[in-house]
Amino acid sequence: MKAALIQMKVQKENDENLVTACALISQAAQAGADLIMLPEMFCCPYETKNFPVYAQQEKGSNWQILSECAKKSRIYLVAGSMPERAGEQIFNTSYVFDRQGVQIAKHRKMHLFDIDIRGGQHFCESETLTAGSQITVFDTEFGKMGLMICFDIRFPELSRLLALRGARAILVPAAFNLTTGPAHWELNFRSRAVDNQVFLLGCSPARDMQSSYHAYGNSLVVSPWGNILAKLDEQEGILYCDIELRETEEVREQLPLLKARRTDIYS
Repeated sequence: MKAALIQMKVQKENDENLVTACALISQAAQAGADLIMLPEMFCCPYETKNFPVYAQQEKGSNWQILSECAKKSRIYLVAGSMPERAGEQIFNTSYVFDRQGVQIAKHRKMHLFDIDIRGGQHFCESETLTAGSQITVFDTEFGKMGLMICFDIRFPELSRLLALRGARAILVPAAFNLTTGPAHWELNFRSRAVDNQVFLLGCSPARDMQSSYHAYGNSLVVSPWGNILAKLDEQEGILYCDIELRETEEVREQLPLLKARRTDIYS
């Protein structure tokens, strides 16, 4: 499987971001990508006040455009994340489309980014967002994959549940910042990959120091052994990486961590 992670700058206008995303999806597909991922909140400046303003219902205009992009390019599309309106609630939601443009998965961010770091970042997603409650695994022709969004990666229970449900790769649209990114971005991805012996793919927005939220960037792919297979810097770009999902079985045979778990004690 050839994966492509699109690290794009997020502009103020939803439609402008959709045009950029679709152009980059087409470019990645022409380069041979099978699976393409966009960043967290790729269509919306990352501020809590913006989420209700930019929110759309499932199968809204953004959904329709991205479904058509996946169908036109004949690729699997992990459509980053965007604000989803469901009644009175707003979720941080990622949709996944197959090669025919059919939605095959949907994940609502389960762990909201509410932090207050002394001398660093303050952010409170729960001011406008509602937490999701579903564990998301989906099938592809290459194998099962799991899906989470950004802050979800910090909770090892969720990654373990995805692995136990058969995921061979975990896909993570994310937007770490300049406080948490240098400290924990690479550490989290390598840790979750080693713990569960799966591939971890993290797609961030590009850094824009003119925006209100400064994304860390550094989109990356990590192997089940914990090696970084590919990585970008903070600039705009597309990260390509060839992935062989059966490597998870090879690593698990050599180092049978999941089989050696003492669930009789843990429970």
